[in-house]
Parts: sequence; structure tokens; C-alpha cells
Amino acid sequence: MKRILVLLCLGIAGYRVQAQQKAPAYPLITHDPYFSVWSDTDTLNKAATVHWTGAQQALSGLVKVDGVTYRVLGASDGPEAGIVPAQQTDVAVHATQTVYQFRCGQVALTLTFTSPLLVRDLRLMSRPVSYISYCVHAIDNRQHAVDVYFGASSDLAVNGPSQPVTARQFTNGKLSLLKAGTVSQPVLQKKGDDLRIDWGYLYVGVPLSAKADQYVCSPAEAAQRFVHKKTSVAGGDRQQMLSTSVSLGLVGTAPKEQLFLLGYDDLYAIQYFNTNLKAWWKDTPGATIENELNTALKDYATVQQQCEAFDRELRADAIAAGGEQYAALCELAYRQSVAAHKLVKGPKGQLLFLSKENFSNGCINTVDVTYPSAPLFLLYNPDLLKGMMTGIFEYSESGRYTKPFAAHDLGTYPLANGQVYGEDMPVEESGNMLILAGAIAAVEGNANYAKAHWKTLTTWADYLLQAGFDPANQLCTDDFAGHLARNANLSLKAIMGIKSYAMLAGMLGETATATRYNDQARDMAQKWQDLAADGDHYTLAFGKPGTWSQKYNMVWDKVLDFHLFPKDVYSKEINYYLGKQQPFGLPLDSRKTYTKSDWIMWTAVLGDDMTPFVQPLYRYITETPTRVPLSDWHETSDGKKVGFQARSVVGGYFMKMLDLKLHKGK
Repeated sequence: MKRILVLLCLGIAGYRVQAQQKAPAYPLITHDPYFSVWSDTDTLNKAATVHWTGAQQALSGLVKVDGVTYRVLGASDGPEAGIVPAQQTDVAVHATQTVYQFRCGQVALTLTFTSPLLVRDLRLMSRPVSYISYCVHAIDNRQHAVDVYFGASSDLAVNGPSQPVTARQFTNGKLSLLKAGTVSQPVLQKKGDDLRIDWGYLYVGVPLSAKADQYVCSPAEAAQRFVHKKTSVAGGDRQQMLSTSVSLGLVGTAPKEQLFLLGYDDLYAIQYFNTNLKAWWKDTPGATIENELNTALKDYATVQQQCEAFDRELRADAIAAGGEQYAALCELAYRQSVAAHKLVKGPKGQLLFLSKENFSNGCINTVDVTYPSAPLFLLYNPDLLKGMMTGIFEYSESGRYTKPFAAHDLGTYPLANGQVYGEDMPVEESGNMLILAGAIAAVEGNANYAKAHWKTLTTWADYLLQAGFDPANQLCTDDFAGHLARNANLSLKAIMGIKSYAMLAGMLGETATATRYNDQARDMAQKWQDLAADGDHYTLAFGKPGTWSQKYNMVWDKVLDFHLFPKDVYSKEINYYLGKQQPFGLPLDSRKTYTKSDWIMWTAVLGDDMTPFVQPLYRYITETPTRVPLSDWHETSDGKKVGFQARSVVGGYFMKMLDLKLHKGK
């Protein structure tokens, strides 16, 4: 194992070193809406790490070189006697890994956080274990005595710091483990947006072969114990630091690596129509978190290689699609999008992949959050997109939801017991479900998933025929902008939904139905051009000259080869948008200067060159003064967040890559 770790350490140091980049916040531990830890500063040792909500969830890292202790991860509330900050020389964000480089005196450190969210491997993706790797080597051709320390606060297992916790140390398999959780364990007793998990247990693991010193105490005592190697006082019942220190002995120019594991067992993850469900990884008979941690240790070399291969694949494909800056956007978006969901197996054995509306109301499985996130999952694993849609189908097909259009959501995370949003979005959600069913069929080359829900899709398609083309005064996915009648972009969604239904009918051999809906979609598309025309562009709403909006829903006409609109419609809109650009992106429409970055990345696909749209968004992620996990709703004039953060919708950045995949060889 040690030889494998050293080889991986050498590989890590090799391909990752690049110019230091900036991000609004840096993903460190990313698994689901509850197990999600970030650094919101460019320098890892300048501030405490946080949950995506901003609540402190401290991770701590120290390196001792020849008796001098350097802080590399996190920060204390005040001065730390005997501890100096290491010099951070680089940081790089990849799809599944965030990698930091430090100088600790005459020793170089590569500190790597890996959350293996490989969506093609659901078992691995669901495993709630991240790797933290310390890889050190001397830079002066001498040998140095090196010790390393990693700590995780029990705050990762509480909603608020006042909740009492309990912790213990034990061994299992080839691991020495620390475990912490709340005393009360209120499983699935809370729901809402600005919340952290306060049930289940946090685990810190280290190989037994490391002969580590593990202990639990206050954060300040933990650091001083490492500095002075003195015995600490046992922790109280709040804000304990689960601490592990390891002596690496003498370190020369040959790298040495020390691996730590961080895991979380949430016991039960989701309530689905009053049935409590466990995480996907628990479906295997006899599955326990201890076994998962030991398997993660055993598979480390293989998993790390898989992650690095996927990271290279994603980056290369993104560069080919839109250049280096586009690749940086996709790399930052990947873990955020995947980790804004929870993967569970439903009561009937069905795959459910349920999103949380992070800082946009806390709803679970919102259809108009699924819709913008879809390109990432269509690109890499459409089964996960089905897992976002199945619950909405079952809600209608069970008789619980009886309206002739699709529901908005299934509840408030983590309780999926039925819609809680106060107002329906009938055209929005029905169009979304129909379009995505069509997109799945296009990616998979068959309409089997649509066939299983054909009666429901037919009901929704008929609703769009009646009410979709010239929408009444209602909300759409951009509900923050308020109600809007005769919404031209929402009309496009209805047209694309009807055309998707026609395509699906044709794939299922229902020729007459396909012809009927195809004819309707074509007639609507022609009528749309007449009603929305406003000289050199198309309006925000029918009958509202002098207005404009991003027509991001039109992207499916190009991506799915519907050919309802001539290309000069695309080019007319794109040329108009170029004249409306602001320093940090294209505004959403003529009403305000704020924007949605996911929609910009859809709109950009209508043109031949994404660069004019990518460059302002890259400036946004590297210059925004709002230091939170990527916000998809920001002000284009100054780059400040308007609302939302850490949401799955940034999976929409992958639309161009999806477009290229569907047109490969054509």
C-alpha cells in the first residue's frame, strides 16, 4: 500500500500543477446537501472551512517540519502559539479533486481533497467517503523530520453549535476511526433550506499501519497537543475536534504520502411519501459505514486513478467544446451540481436522485431545478436524470397529484411527501418533463423510459396544446422576476415540449400521433416568429415591443435537431445579445441587469462561438466579491450574488458538450 500511495503522490504532483486559479469558493468535501464542506477564501489557511450554507464546519490541517509547525488547512479564532502559516503556492480545481500546493520551510506539500463523484459508477458515487491526502517531499536535497495532522470538527454532525455531541475512538478492519454525532439523533425530524444534518455520524479514518495518535478535544487543545506532543484534556459535549496525527519520520526528495478518510453515515437519508429511505450505498446486504470506509481504503489507488482519468476526460472535452475558460467553468460546476442531490433507492427499488433547492426555498426534487441541471447528467449518466423525474411521474400516477400538468416539487428537503410550493407552474413544469423525456430518448436511442409514462406525458402534452403557446399570466422557472403573461420564452418551452412528444410518438411507432403533434409544433413555431418579432430581435412577451429576453429554451431546437426555426432566428437573437453584454455577463432580459449563468450557457449554444458569452462568466467566477459556492443568479454590472448558491443548476454549463455529443459523426 505504501508504495502505491507514493506512486499516486508522484502522479498527483505531476499533472495538477498549473497557474493558481480563483473561485468564489473551493469544494473540499462534496457528497450531498448535508455532507458538503467548502473553503471560501483563496488561501486555505486564512479562514475556517464552512458548510455550503456558510455555517462553520471546521477542518484543520498542520504539518510539522523539524519541530516547526505550519498551518495548512483552516484557521483558529485567535493567535496560535507555536504555529505559523504555510505559504500556499498553488490551487487547482478539477472535476473530482481540489489540489493545494504549500511550502512548509524546506518541505513541499501537496494537499488533495478527492470526493469521487463518478456518476457512471453509482455505487462509488453514493459512498459517503472523501480522501484527504498529504504528500510531502524535501526541496533542498536534505532530510527533514515531518509529522502531519488532520482534524474535523464535530460541527459537521450538528445543525447548530449548541447541540450536545458524543464521540469515541475505535478500530475496524485496517482502520483506526473516530466517530461523532449528536446525543439526541433526531433522524429526519427537520426540513428546510438553511439547515445542516444533526443525525447520523461523522467518521475520521486513518490506516492502522500509520500508527497514528487519535484523540478528541477542543480545537485549540488539539492543535497544541500536536505542536507540543502533550496530553490534552478530553473534549466536552460541544465543538469537539476529531484529531489524527502521524509521524512520517525523515523525509527527503522521495515523496511520502499520508492518507486520511472522512465519511458520514446519515442512517436514513430521505422520506419519500412517508417511507424513510436509506442512501443508495446501503442497498447491498450487510452494508455498513465501517465496511465502506475499509473498502475506500482498499480501493484508494484504483479510485484515485479513475478520478484523475475522468478529470482529464472532462477537461479535454470541455476545452474542445469551448476553450480553457469554459473548461474552468465546467470543472467548478461538476461537484457542486452532483452533490446538490441525494441518491436513494425507492420503495419499489426505483432509482431516485433528489435535488435540494439550496438557498432558493429548500424544496426537494423541483422540476425547474432538474431542467437546467439536465445537460450534465444527459452527458454522463441519463439514469440519474430519470431518477430526478421518476418521483414526479409517480406523484401524478399514484393519484396523489391530480392536476392535468406536472407538479413543481415533492416537498421540502429531505421530506418528499408532496408539493409545498404555493403556486403551480403549469406550462413550465409540463414543458420541462416532456423536453427531458425527449432528450433522454435522443441520448439513449430509444423511448423506453417515456413509454413507461406515456399516459402521463400525453396528458401534459395535451395541456400544452391548449394552454402553452400563448401563456396566461403565470410564473416560470425565473419566478424571482415575477408573473408574466404571453411570455415568449415560456411559449418556446411549450413548443419544444410538444415537438418532443411528437418525436417520442414517432420512436414508439405511433405515426398518426407523431404527425399531429409535429404539425402543431411547426404551426406554433411559425406563429411565434410573427408574434414575437421586433425588428432586429424577438420580444420578452408577445405584444411588448421594445423588450427582449434570452430565448434559452430554443436551444433544444438545435440540440435535438427539431429544425422548427430557421438558423437566422438564432443568429438574429445572438447578434442582438452581443450588444447587451455587461462586464459580468448577459442580463436575463430587459427588465433587470441580473442574470442566470446556467441560461447564458444555454443561450450561447445557439451561436457559432461561445467565447463572447464565456469570457464574462469566467470573469464573474474569478472576480466576484461574493465568496460562496457558485451562485447561478448574479448581477452583471458588478458580479455580486443576487441570490441562490451551491445549486445543482450549474450542470447546465454542460449544454455545449451535450450538443457536441449528440452531433458527433453527423
